[in-house]
Amino acid sequence: MTEDRLERLFKTALREHAGIVLKVSRAYSRTAEDCQDLAQEILLQVWRSLTSFEERSSLSTWLYRVAINTALSWRRQQHRVRHQRRTVIEVEDLPATGADGTQSAIQRETVDQLYAAIHQLPETDAALILLYLDDRSYHEMAEVLGISENHVGVKLNRAKKSLGELMKETAHAT
Repeated sequence: MTEDRLERLFKTALREHAGIVLKVSRAYSRTAEDCQDLAQEILLQVWRSLTSFEERSSLSTWLYRVAINTALSWRRQQHRVRHQRRTVIEVEDLPATGADGTQSAIQRETVDQLYAAIHQLPETDAALILLYLDDRSYHEMAEVLGISENHVGVKLNRAKKSLGELMKETAHAT
């Protein structure tokens, strides 16, 4: 793949699928600084891995796989290099559109509770929930995680049940 093709592919991935990087970063980190660090690590890994993108799957499916694998590795290593890197992308909360202040605050609180619950899930379950929330098919989920579609169904049902219980606990705690 030519350098020009790699650069165009990377820009396309950022333009069309930056939300994937944000979702995965937020789900696998606990602080805003860690979220930014992880997002940068994911983008760096996407750039490094572009030469291996063979277009057998969609760019978004491939990007999810790279992002989740990078997040899992980063989380295990607790990779902290905050002050040595320049910010590649600013990770911010998504703005609420068309909602009044109260509704926007409620939505932000619900999203924060959701991510707090996702943080408590096992790593694979968290990845499944992210893919599910992004309306990915079982086929895409299986491809990203390297498991069978039947296994996706079983694990996803268990993960949704666990997430529901965690959300109830979080709601009762507030």
